[in-house]
Amino acid sequence: MMRGVLTVPYAVGILAALTVVPGPDMAVATKRAIAACWQDGLKTVGGVTAGLLGWGLLTVVGLAALLAASATAYTIVKLSGAAFLLVLGIQALLHSRKHAAQSGLTTSSAGGNPWRTGLISNLFNPKIAVFYPGPLPTLVPSGLVPQAGMAVLVLIHTALTLVWLASYVLLLAKARAFFEKPAVRRAMHRITGVVLIGFGSKVASSQP
Repeated sequence: MMRGVLTVPYAVGILAALTVVPGPDMAVATKRAIAACWQDGLKTVGGVTAGLLGWGLLTVVGLAALLAASATAYTIVKLSGAAFLLVLGIQALLHSRKHAAQSGLTTSSAGGNPWRTGLISNLFNPKIAVFYPGPLPTLVPSGLVPQAGMAVLVLIHTALTLVWLASYVLLLAKARAFFEKPAVRRAMHRITGVVLIGFGSKVASSQP
């Protein structure tokens, strides 16, 4: 639709705006950074960006378009992603109760591999499955071969996501003294738990 009139700065601006909008990936990174440490938060961000590269590769070779066009495949991805987010949200709420009387949390309170958590969160995000093969090709600037242009945009989006989420996690680390307070820990667990459950419910009810 818009193909052939977009410039590189315009396309990058759209991707940047989409990147900073809070979503499941940010919620998952927040949960890991707060429940464990900033290192776990960065590993989670690494998993998220690996997921984006995976979706980007599928998009460039055309497989993601097939997934987006299949109602059954979309439903499977949607429900799997929703279940994953709901489980993470429930875990966060349970941690807030379990550690209510403790002075702080240790890294063991956030179970599982953080990189894998970020990867799964992104791979089962149906919005990425739809956005990459759908609107993304329309952002390819004029003068670029479509497949090469999409590959460039995927790399740009991945880089923007990495910088944005990593900066966000490190900002949380700077305020660690504040987040170490038991009351704040419990509040953050509850907030991220509710947010993750909210995103899970939204993903479950989303349409292609």
